Amino acid sequence: MSNYKCKSVGIIGSGIQGVCIGLQLVKKGIPVTLFDRNDPLSNEFKPASYGNAGHFSPYAVLQFNRPDILYDVPKMLLSSYGPLALKWNYVPKMFNWFLNYIKNCNNKSMLHTAKYMHQILNLSIDAYEELFKEIDTTNLVEKKGIIYIWTNKNLKSRKLEIKVRDDLGVKQKLLSKEEVLDLEPNLNPIFDSGVLFDYAMHARDPHGILKNLFKLFLKSGGKFIQTNIKSLSQTEPNQTKIKTENEEYTFEKSVIASGAFSKRFTDQLGEKIPLDTERGYHVHFKGKDNLLSRPVIFLDRGFGMTPMNQGLRAVGTVELGGLKNPPSKKRVEYVINCAKELLPQLESHDDEWMGFRPTLPDFLPILGPSLNNKNIIYAFGHQHLGWTLGAITGKIVSGIVAGEKTNLDLAPYSSKRFN
Repeated sequence: MSNYKCKSVGIIGSGIQGVCIGLQLVKKGIPVTLFDRNDPLSNEFKPASYGNAGHFSPYAVLQFNRPDILYDVPKMLLSSYGPLALKWNYVPKMFNWFLNYIKNCNNKSMLHTAKYMHQILNLSIDAYEELFKEIDTTNLVEKKGIIYIWTNKNLKSRKLEIKVRDDLGVKQKLLSKEEVLDLEPNLNPIFDSGVLFDYAMHARDPHGILKNLFKLFLKSGGKFIQTNIKSLSQTEPNQTKIKTENEEYTFEKSVIASGAFSKRFTDQLGEKIPLDTERGYHVHFKGKDNLLSRPVIFLDRGFGMTPMNQGLRAVGTVELGGLKNPPSKKRVEYVINCAKELLPQLESHDDEWMGFRPTLPDFLPILGPSLNNKNIIYAFGHQHLGWTLGAITGKIVSGIVAGEKTNLDLAPYSSKRFN
């Protein structure tokens, strides 16, 4: 049994990953300072932890590195009414990402990603349940399951997904069109069948949950500094330095949990990590959350709807376009059209939002120490599952920081795989 205890930790990023890591570390009695240019308690602050679909999706083992999807990519990109879009001015910047993606788009890589997503997804709900015992989740979380629906057009892909989930032991209940409509009678019956994950849950207000976890972090002794971070370095074997606009802070260890903005820091550390950005969109239909009892995802369209306190949130599309391009009106229209196709009773929408998903070409996150700076720990690249994986990332990364042993195989999440 080691007597080692980390003396201090600085965390860059106060989204769901950073807050959950900070919370687990202060519970271990380790002093933690969280840095972000935005205050998580501010309503002006609308990052991915605010605008996501709100799903806790422990079943979502399959990602986009699938051979069946690769064949469809050119067709999807050329259609304005498709789930995938590209900002063409960004193509040169994504060249390295695309090369890595194609290399990872095969049966073996798909199953490797599915296996190691399953390893952490399988623990994700229990990790949240532990945290939810410590905060007030009244009107913030609902446990009614999540439904996927589809038409018979891409049946081969659906059968592949069902088989991979079955092989991994993921619980799923296949539904006929009639059974879907029994659960969600307001849906336009333009689909053929579906699947129910009855143990999944969803957030009625993701930002509300983040705020309550952040308040618990502060109440437990965590510190927060609102500032812009300029750089991060390891200056000595047991010392890291976080440089802000006007000050320098030293910690024994530092964690990068800045989502899509993490690449700036890994570039500074000389690590060539092909992290890039998927842009996702949402709109709300106020007062229409009663049309659905639970989230519904229409796989053919790559979009979903979630009943939330702000109304019915329609979310979706994958747009490859980086952090600087302006939002795309066409993508917002796509989400609205998809929502009205499934629920023709919807009228005007509010609140157009765009956020950034940090995505790596093999669709596994990076969790673990930097290659050359062992006291700098990475926790980013969770793509569509950042919200689902927040609490379990908190447990895993706090364990890495504290030098604890784990029975999880963490090698597949190391940044070594890209260097």
